[in-house]
Parts: sequence; structure tokens; C-alpha cells
Amino acid sequence: MQVQWYPGHMTKAKRAMKEDIKLIDLVIEILDARAPLSSRNPDIDELGRGKARLILLGKADLADESANRAWEQFFEEQGLILVRLDLRKRADMKPIQAAVKKACREKIERDQKRGIRNRPVRAMVVGIPNVGKSTFINSYAGRACAKTGNRPGITRGNQWIRLSKEVELLDTPGILWPKFEDEQVGIRLALLGSVKDEILGMEELSCKLLGLLRNRYPEALIDRYGLSEADLGEEPLHMLMEIARVRNCLSKGNRPDSEKAARLLIDDFRSGRLGAVTLELPGEEQGK
Repeated sequence: MQVQWYPGHMTKAKRAMKEDIKLIDLVIEILDARAPLSSRNPDIDELGRGKARLILLGKADLADESANRAWEQFFEEQGLILVRLDLRKRADMKPIQAAVKKACREKIERDQKRGIRNRPVRAMVVGIPNVGKSTFINSYAGRACAKTGNRPGITRGNQWIRLSKEVELLDTPGILWPKFEDEQVGIRLALLGSVKDEILGMEELSCKLLGLLRNRYPEALIDRYGLSEADLGEEPLHMLMEIARVRNCLSKGNRPDSEKAARLLIDDFRSGRLGAVTLELPGEEQGK
């Protein structure tokens, strides 16, 4: 299943970010904890070269806790400063300020030596579409100051937000990269809602998800949809049709509607109704 999506506004957004990076001390990159590598835009490394970096593992409440710990170790072994959090919880924002100071220690010390006091850290918040950048900013600020939504493309232009005397944030549009070389990366991003649903084959996408759930989280399918062990041994399309039957996703003539069932399944995954699910693990071959 080939998934590609790179609308024209992303080229414009990337160009604007290249200009604004000159004003930035810190790049805060938000990843989706359910697929941290797949949700990491490779263009950000080039964009943020020479800048302090902070990784936020967002939507950690929707991901497998054991996988969260494994990813935390993975990034820390690379020398990256990382905080994992539920982007909606104000309480989860408490470690952010300390992490910002740690990431920008050299800049703060340099300012102090020059006699510069109370100059705020200017941070650019970056990430792929629908990863939760604006939700994070609103939670961190404690007020609604950035537009949010459950679909990609809500933020279209850069927006400066002054949080305090210590930190100013630049909210940026979610951007992808021109081509996903790995087919599985595109599939994972589509499942996360970072690719426009209208361009996707939802039935085929849901079958990819069912294959992963059957192998790693079979209890999610049993508990949520009442699938049997025998159902789990069938092809994903058979499981999808069974979900359609059980959840009354029917078309004319009371026939199971695979398209309705596919959208139901994917929505259940995105919202966390299937439980904590992680799509990829450290050390896996990306093509698996």
C-alpha cells in the first residue's frame, strides 16, 4: 500500500521555517509515541542543525507503556533530551521547563557571561500534521492560544506565543517530507491521522492495522469487537467483515459494509478506544 501526501502549503511552510530558524534557540520536536520513528520528519534534523533540541513523546497515554519505556531509552542513548507526556494534561507540563533549561544550558550560561539577564528562550515547536503541537502549546500555556483539531492542516502559518519571561514559542504548521521511502512509514502515518483521509483506501489501511493488532494486541480485538480465536486466524478482510457484522456496520440488504467498519476501526485506534497500542518498536526493521 503506497501512501504519499505532500500538499503545496507544506513547501511554503518549510520555507518559512528555514527563515525563522535564525531567530530560534531551541527546536522542540513532538513525536507520536505510537510511532516515534515514523513520525519523525528527517528534514527537521537539517533544519535544526546547530540548535538545541528537545524531544517530546506526545500521546504517550495512547501508547503501550512498555514500548514507551523502550523508546525513552532509545532516544536517551542517542544523547537526546526527552519528555513523554499526555499532551492534554496540564500536570504533564511540569517537567518541560526544566527540560528546556537543560537543553539550552549553554545558551543561558553564554547570556549570563555577557551580562544578559532574563532574555527568554525562543523555541520553535515542530512536528508532522496532527501530532498535537497546538494541543501541547495550549496545555503548556494554560490557555487556548493555538488552534487545535483532530485532522491535519489546522495550523497553516507560523505564530509566536509568549508563555512567560522565560520562554517564547513559535507554533508552526505540521509538515511531512516529499516522499516516504519506506511503505510502512506511510501506512503508520496514515493510521495516526497525519495524512488526509480523503486520499486513502480506508479498507486496505484497516486491514494493515488488523494484521498488526492480531500479532501484538489480539486481546484488543477480542475485547472490543468480540472476535474469536478462529476469527483471528483468518485473513484481515474476514476480520473486518466480522467487525462490520458485530457493530452493525451494514449497507442495503443488511450486508456487512467493510468501508464503514474500516472507518470505525481506525477511529477506535486513533481515539484510544482499542486500548494502548504502539505501531513500531525500537530495533525493528522499518519495513516490517
